[in-house]
Amino acid sequence: MAMISIPDWAALERRGLLGRLGFLSAVLVFLTVLTLPLVIPYLWLLVKSFTAEGDPMAMSVLWRSAGIAVLGYAGAVGLTLVSGRAPAQAWAVLGLVLAGLLALLVVPHLTLENYRFLWTRDIEATGARSDMMPSIWEAMATSLAFALGQTIIVTVTAAPAAYALSRFAFVGRETALRGLLILHAFPALALTVAVFVQLWFMGLLNSIWGVMLVMSALELPFTIFVLKSFFDAAPWDTEMSAVTDGATRFQAFRMIVLPQVLPGLIAVATFAFLRGWEEYVFVQTLLLDNETLTMSLYLFFVAQDSMGADYGLIAAVGVIYLLPVLVLYIFTQKYITQMNFGGIKG
Repeated sequence: MAMISIPDWAALERRGLLGRLGFLSAVLVFLTVLTLPLVIPYLWLLVKSFTAEGDPMAMSVLWRSAGIAVLGYAGAVGLTLVSGRAPAQAWAVLGLVLAGLLALLVVPHLTLENYRFLWTRDIEATGARSDMMPSIWEAMATSLAFALGQTIIVTVTAAPAAYALSRFAFVGRETALRGLLILHAFPALALTVAVFVQLWFMGLLNSIWGVMLVMSALELPFTIFVLKSFFDAAPWDTEMSAVTDGATRFQAFRMIVLPQVLPGLIAVATFAFLRGWEEYVFVQTLLLDNETLTMSLYLFFVAQDSMGADYGLIAAVGVIYLLPVLVLYIFTQKYITQMNFGGIKG
């Protein structure tokens, strides 16, 4: 009678655990190497904004900060790998260690001098153009109004257009969809001269409203195409049930369909806001004076006037420029991560 071999379950478990750890380690190393070129400039920007220009300890502070960041990253990865067993006290200890190292090695060498432009407009704070430039608060208000206005125009216009392309069959529908793809692929910079002349004839040149309309038109093809996929995935039966029960088509659209595609609306609105906030080329081309500076232009002029003299000031303005984007991402990241180009992802 043949003997039945009994597998060594303990050995198989160890082999599977080692394989899993090896795979996770390889993925972490790959992602770390891929992310480093993106993270290092932001770390430099943050640290440089808090170090005085000409301080002999500036480079040392940067290296210390980088070392503490690496230690924190390694600790977080280690605790994440054992998240099933790591107690909350371990995370608290890691945070205390990092805070202690920062307080001991970095904080004593930091300064708020580079952020003086937040409360003053003297010539030392903003360079040679300070007598012509608005304050950073005025530039930020202009950028917020520009980005929010563009977001509202794009979202309000794209939603019904995407709904119509998704729900209604009409002659030229496929041609319209192909046209959207072509318009999105068309290089926007090629339109600079034509847009300049058109706004001049319309009386909107050197107006933030003119730039807002231009950017909204450029963003609409992509936004409509993405939103259409969300409307395609919204169940048709619930909408038709509402219409059968006496609701108008607009009521069904507003009360039944829109709530189902809300993650997509928030995601495309976020992208539209970011596009407006970071826009530089058309703002620089179509705004001819310094009275209506956006944050991108403000940062450009500060960098131009301070280049080679005060990198700390440039870095500080850059940090302020990034803050609204960071805050927006914190509140909308769950909707962005839920978005896919095939429709609604629950």
